Amino acid sequence: MIRKFSTDFAVLSIFVDILGVIGMMRLAASLRPALNSLPFAVPINQAVNFPTFLYVVNPIVWAISFLLLNVYNGRRNLRVVDEMTSYTLGTFLAAGLLAGILYLTVRDVSRVLFLSFCLFIYIFGLLWRLLARLLITSRRGSSIQRRLLIVGRGPVGQEVEERTKGNNISNLTILGFLDDDPEKRARHADVLGTLADIRPVILQQKATDVVVALPGRAYKRLDELVTGLIDVPVHIWIVPDYFHLALHTARIEDFSGIPMLDVRAPALDDYQLLIKRGFDLVVTSALMIFALPLMGVIAIAILLDDHGPVLFRQKRVGVNGHPFTMYKFRTMRTDAEILQFQVNRYDEGNLIHKHRNDPRVTRVGRFLRHFSLDELPQFINVLIGNMSLVGPRPELPFLVENYQDWQRKRFTVPQGVTGWWQIHGRSDKPMHLHTEDDLYYVQNYSLWLDIQILVRTVWIILRGKGAY
Repeated sequence: MIRKFSTDFAVLSIFVDILGVIGMMRLAASLRPALNSLPFAVPINQAVNFPTFLYVVNPIVWAISFLLLNVYNGRRNLRVVDEMTSYTLGTFLAAGLLAGILYLTVRDVSRVLFLSFCLFIYIFGLLWRLLARLLITSRRGSSIQRRLLIVGRGPVGQEVEERTKGNNISNLTILGFLDDDPEKRARHADVLGTLADIRPVILQQKATDVVVALPGRAYKRLDELVTGLIDVPVHIWIVPDYFHLALHTARIEDFSGIPMLDVRAPALDDYQLLIKRGFDLVVTSALMIFALPLMGVIAIAILLDDHGPVLFRQKRVGVNGHPFTMYKFRTMRTDAEILQFQVNRYDEGNLIHKHRNDPRVTRVGRFLRHFSLDELPQFINVLIGNMSLVGPRPELPFLVENYQDWQRKRFTVPQGVTGWWQIHGRSDKPMHLHTEDDLYYVQNYSLWLDIQILVRTVWIILRGKGAY
């Protein structure tokens, strides 16, 4: 059976896309006269077509664009949202390249013909990919059943079990564990024996996959286990006992020709960071056109109200824990830092460093905070590159010093002007006490999620919810 992440499926996808490009070019050409009623269309009554050479060049352009943006990488596109993001970006890239080719070669191809083709091929690719997903999903029940045996019922083994169950793989059954600890064997019915029993247990339970999830101190048994199963037809997977050291994930990387485990691998790969940075620059540059006049008015209002500096500069902790200077419009009195101790309070042992009716906030500052206009100078941080439009909010250093280890995973992605935390409570939920919101974003990042957060942020700002 062709699997979603197999090479055969990737080759089939390229072939379908190439045929689709040719077919949609023909369809757009045949339907062009029927689109004369469009307000921006120049009436054409005779048959039209793309230049012949484009029927060769254009499918190649589309395939290369999709390859560059990992559209055919099934493992990266297991989730439908990831595949649709890659596919949409690939379509935009291919359409841009086609427009450039037409500009440099034949400029008499009508805009309506070009735009209708782009629309048709996008819909075609979208539909056949969704249909393929439905067919593959419907056939999973009849696919080869996999039976998993986990060696080691410690924290690593239990993590493997939890994550495997969380993925809801219909054709995968977890048989149980093997462990040498007699107490675990006595307390847990799913422990099927000791490590020495691995061969008979595999044969008796008909296991197809074995995951070795032993603690580091037991790794001396690893060679013995793997060697002893050399003639048994099972897949053997090894989980290093280092995942607790990783901030987010771990990857095998080549270091001077030696494969090594990078336990500080970033949550986003180079491709995702590139897309995120490009998105930030394009959107922020467009927003600055409208923001600059407003920022000028705000600066004058601050000067008239309090006669102090317009901007407030504060050290924050950014991606990978690197400190940077964050910019905001000043909304407090100039002696606000001195009066911080009057505001600090503790709730169930947790420090709360801001609250409603803060006496340090100025009149203009209260208005700016209500509509989050004090955050506008952070667009400068985004353009500089030490912040992103969307991401976990950059935290204050003195709060980060008290973070637990798991909370530091929020720094594996660029810190943002807005984020998942902002659209789920803002100041109603103190950021340092709700790091799980940021970790949700880290675990589920996609370009579409960024867009959704930005749109929802606008509505949250208009409502003024949780802003103080």
